[in-house]
Amino acid sequence: MNTIRKREELGPNVTRYVIDAPLVATHRKPGQFVIIRVTEHSERIPLTIADADPELGTISLIVQSVGKTTREMAMLRPGDAIHDVVGPLGRPTHLQQFGTVLCVGGGIGTAPLYPIAKGMKEAHNHVITILGARTRDLLILEDDMGRVSDELIVTTDDGSYGTRGLVTDAIRSLVAGGTQIDQAVVIGPPLMMKFTSLLTKELGIPTMASLNPIMIDGTGMCGVCRVTVGGEMKFACVDGPEFDAHEVDWNSMIRRLGTYRTEEQIAAERYDHVCRIGLGTKESE
Repeated sequence: MNTIRKREELGPNVTRYVIDAPLVATHRKPGQFVIIRVTEHSERIPLTIADADPELGTISLIVQSVGKTTREMAMLRPGDAIHDVVGPLGRPTHLQQFGTVLCVGGGIGTAPLYPIAKGMKEAHNHVITILGARTRDLLILEDDMGRVSDELIVTTDDGSYGTRGLVTDAIRSLVAGGTQIDQAVVIGPPLMMKFTSLLTKELGIPTMASLNPIMIDGTGMCGVCRVTVGGEMKFACVDGPEFDAHEVDWNSMIRRLGTYRTEEQIAAERYDHVCRIGLGTKESE
């Protein structure tokens, strides 16, 4: 069991959990993730390790409540426990002194981007971060990213905060202004990563993308997380989760992400129904 030490609401349906996981905290590196089960009978889901404190033996997980399991996790409070946490899994981010590194995060993608940006800064890079979201309410970790960045740019689709526009607009403005970018990292919604990588390819900027496809065991045995990169099949859990963004078959990955959409929706609705019945019973008592 992994006890929850702290819980913090970061935005609508987005929560940061600090949990006991001493072995993971000691060995984890930027870019890696864990597989968790909320209860003994829960499904297994992958979550990026957003931060770690080896001295306290804790790791931070940032979770957006979108499906049954993440909604189940949203019911937990400090003192409750997650049934099991397996990791660290995946290949760590390749960190070196590139020069100027552009970190681009969209929505919840800022969570896995944070430890990478922090690692790039510690590797003595000049870090420029662009955070994008549809509206201000959906931005997370702005202050955290600001602390590990030399320059922070925020964009919102509706102009409710920062600069109105997309992250691709901000990238074009940087390059047009004479900024030389030696390496880019992009994490966010698949469509955002696709169009950002198309732009950086056009601009000649080497780019890494962290992929989060459907995943079950985290060891490469189930094959569910397969993605096509450079015309070859790769398993995101063991070959990734980071790949050359210019080599990813984005259309194929996006199609696969929708494989179980109907089943996921049904499971979430059933869980919500059961929760409502439970609350109604308690209230009637």
